[in-house]
Amino acid sequence: MPTALRWIAYPLLFLAGLALIGIALLAIIVVLAYPQLPSLEVLTDYQPKIPLRIYTADGHLIGEFGEERRAFVRIQDVPPIMKQAILAAEDERFYQHPGVDTLGVLRAAYANFTSGGKRQGASTITMQVARNFFLSSEKTLSRKVYEALLAFKIENNLSKDEILEIYINQIYLGQRSYGFAAAAQIYYGKPLKGIGLAEAAMLAGLPKAPSSFNPVANPKRAKLRQLYVLRRMHELGFINDAQFAEAQKQDLRIKRDVNEFAVRADHVAEMARQMAYERFQGEAYTRGLRVITTILKAD
Repeated sequence: MPTALRWIAYPLLFLAGLALIGIALLAIIVVLAYPQLPSLEVLTDYQPKIPLRIYTADGHLIGEFGEERRAFVRIQDVPPIMKQAILAAEDERFYQHPGVDTLGVLRAAYANFTSGGKRQGASTITMQVARNFFLSSEKTLSRKVYEALLAFKIENNLSKDEILEIYINQIYLGQRSYGFAAAAQIYYGKPLKGIGLAEAAMLAGLPKAPSSFNPVANPKRAKLRQLYVLRRMHELGFINDAQFAEAQKQDLRIKRDVNEFAVRADHVAEMARQMAYERFQGEAYTRGLRVITTILKAD
């Protein structure tokens, strides 16, 4: 073999050997670890904690009691614009990848290499579900591998819509709100089905850092994050030029007092809470009970 070819062939063979060793080690890890992964019953039989809510006779909320603010919503009832905003912000290839987005990993690795440090992650929505239910937040290689294996297992046992439904209802979005339905009520005072494009983009920007991008605690950073989500929606073709321009300029009306109710009836709400607790004990705050009182909202 000519000397010039040796200088090319030997390094390539060395790199190929390293790649084969890496693949073999990964295969061994998968074979040994996959059977040891936890049961997915908590996902296949998903039962989120829904707080106790107290209402007037004509349907106005006067009290809410529970550790987590959450309002469960079925995937078919989530507005398309909300789904698109979430996918644009978190996982644009969610419906194409098998739990781990290889293209996303390569893209993030290239961005991190060219920027000289860790700037981008490549966690898919499925991987985030795996992390939220089964893993800690430590950033280690072993945990990342475990997270990827769990993502594959989740994808093999649940449909894409089932995974997205769990994510939409489980993810923490600041102000003790869990899930996008609760966040829409807390930040805008309206149901999820009533939000518009600009509001959806703001909510979709929260999962990355609920405290930093919270429109109540940090409106400037929340606006910057919202604009990023709108740009991604525009680049992906979810919205047209006119929608993009209008949403960028829209001023959002954020509820500054997230504990504010349409009717002030604290005494009545507390009486109802005590009655519910006497009957159901601690489960009163997690079963999604609705107590209807006899009072009416004053005109």
